[in-house]
Amino acid sequence: MAPIDPNQQTAKDMLKAREKSSLNIPVLRNFIYGGHAEWETYQKMVQILSSDPTFEKSSRAFLTRTEMYNRALAMTLRMQKLKDEHKWSPRETTIASIALDEGMPITLHQAAFEPVTMSQGSPELLKKYGALIANRGIVGCYLQTELGHGSNVSQLETTATFIPETKEFEIHSPTVTSTKWWIGSLGKTSTHGVVQARLILPGGKDAGPHLFFIQLRSLEDHRVLPGIQIGDIGPKAMGGYAAVDHGFARFNHVRIPHEQMLSKFAQVTDEGKYVQPPHAKISYGGMLYIRSTMVSAAGRVMAKAATVSIRYATVRRQGNKDASGLERQVITYPSTYYRLLPILSHAYVYIQLGRNLSKSFDAMASRLASGDTSLLAEIHATTSGLKVLCTTTSIQDVEVARRSMGGHGYSAFAGLGRVYADQVPSATYEGDNFVLDQQVVRGALKSLRALKSAGNKAASNLTPSSAYLRLLLPSSSAPPTITNETWSNSRALILLLEWRAARIVASRATMPEDSDASVDQRVSRAVSEAFVAAQVGEMISGLPFGGYDGRVIEGLFRLYLLTNVEAALVDILSFGLLPSTNQSGDPTSRLRAAINILCRELLPEAIPLTDAFGFSDWELDSALGVYDGRVYEALWERAQSEPLNQTEVPAGYESFIKPLLERGQRLASEASKSKL
Repeated sequence: MAPIDPNQQTAKDMLKAREKSSLNIPVLRNFIYGGHAEWETYQKMVQILSSDPTFEKSSRAFLTRTEMYNRALAMTLRMQKLKDEHKWSPRETTIASIALDEGMPITLHQAAFEPVTMSQGSPELLKKYGALIANRGIVGCYLQTELGHGSNVSQLETTATFIPETKEFEIHSPTVTSTKWWIGSLGKTSTHGVVQARLILPGGKDAGPHLFFIQLRSLEDHRVLPGIQIGDIGPKAMGGYAAVDHGFARFNHVRIPHEQMLSKFAQVTDEGKYVQPPHAKISYGGMLYIRSTMVSAAGRVMAKAATVSIRYATVRRQGNKDASGLERQVITYPSTYYRLLPILSHAYVYIQLGRNLSKSFDAMASRLASGDTSLLAEIHATTSGLKVLCTTTSIQDVEVARRSMGGHGYSAFAGLGRVYADQVPSATYEGDNFVLDQQVVRGALKSLRALKSAGNKAASNLTPSSAYLRLLLPSSSAPPTITNETWSNSRALILLLEWRAARIVASRATMPEDSDASVDQRVSRAVSEAFVAAQVGEMISGLPFGGYDGRVIEGLFRLYLLTNVEAALVDILSFGLLPSTNQSGDPTSRLRAAINILCRELLPEAIPLTDAFGFSDWELDSALGVYDGRVYEALWERAQSEPLNQTEVPAGYESFIKPLLERGQRLASEASKSKL
């Protein structure tokens, strides 16, 4: 038998994985991107960026942090020039930023500074700065987190004291812990910022945190303005966000004009009287916008993790050889596909969920613009819970995917280490997940109290985020009986997750304080998963295609539900939601058997399902996730570009290696002579 060339075999394995599928990739891709036009726009942006040398990635792993920062500045400028050259629309510009998919100093301008200023600034402020912000004539950041306080915004220490005599606000950092910290783009890039500071009215009355527009650096020479101390906070863990200049700032009685308070809603009159906003949390709009975009971003991260790991597991062969002399494909091992296919299901769910959430946010923002705050509480509850769920899940998924690739997964060239390092902080920025859990619980308990006091109108008052509570009404039917058919019935799985949420919230309402240290995390997760499960039900019923494609996607969504039920078994069993039936056997074992059966059904379609994400090799930047499957060749070529490999003898030989060897050889010789 002729020897098998593993590198040639990987290409054959990848080709075979695609050839045996009957899925319609263009149909699925349009589903993922929200239509053919959106996909074409996205593909156009990728083509422009990937063919431009400014956005080349091959040397990225070898750059210092300073070089990464300068590279990011070059990409930022080039992006703006391409926008002018190609006359990109705002939507096309956004899609280009998504396709670039790198943390850059300009990111916080786009994600926080611009939307917050434009949505909450007064007409006078926007007239002066609106065009500059939109055209990047100034670059901004969002200064909220402090050295001593993060998620607890109400306890921020930076003050903004109104001076009636001059009609100015005085921004001041009274303590070391009031130093603004972790502010993206502040360290070296931003010229302006929106500062979250405690509004101090005449007479010393504290009106709580409000937003203020402030210039940080000169537009002539970029020097920091008097009274402000600014710097970079240093490198981040695991080298994450290396190109972003997260910074600190301290203010020493810095005066800004009266009109630079973001006063579309809350205001201070010239005489110093405070005009309350129509809703206490209306200033949260900018933060809610960022949280709403994090769901889609997490879905994209999961999609990349699934694509790279599933492609590699498909072509990686390990284990006993069969009659043809081939080792077993790693993807066919249950321990592998059980880890990777759920990640694929998460990606499909969260991409669709993120699109739906963006529509809901846009509806809320439209109403807020006219002073209507009716949707604010619901969007706040939804985005808080989903922010926790999607970031926690995506962080876990990327690491599971990386570890599934064995030793090669630890290489920077595998691509997922960098993705993981950049995704890890999502659990703490825009609200620490453990703090947000408490907000979700408070919202759930508030909804429960409202339900109990609403009488006959109780059910009609429930919102999508609290719809699961309908199961606690006297008119509700009992929990479903679990049979073998339950595990193939998406509606039954959704109902099971909703019952778990309803029961755990009801239990939390009667629980003594501090009697269960982990209960808030379990309640938050149960509530959020019930909401997502209901959304998945709507996704299934609203699939725009049927036939084989529809059955596969329905199966993928059902895998999401099944694995969520499995992860929730402790709660489900605690509340007796898997009652004994006349069927023999453990219902949890039947659940796990159903998961395994469904995984095996989906396995032949794994590669096409990842292909539908449409990622190019440039986007993935992974030797192990290359489209053609030639992973070993790609990994070999990447290693040749390592700077250490450019010289046969390292620069440190004469100074360090040679003296080390000579010392050891001398001591060994002396030891040998002493034995004679």
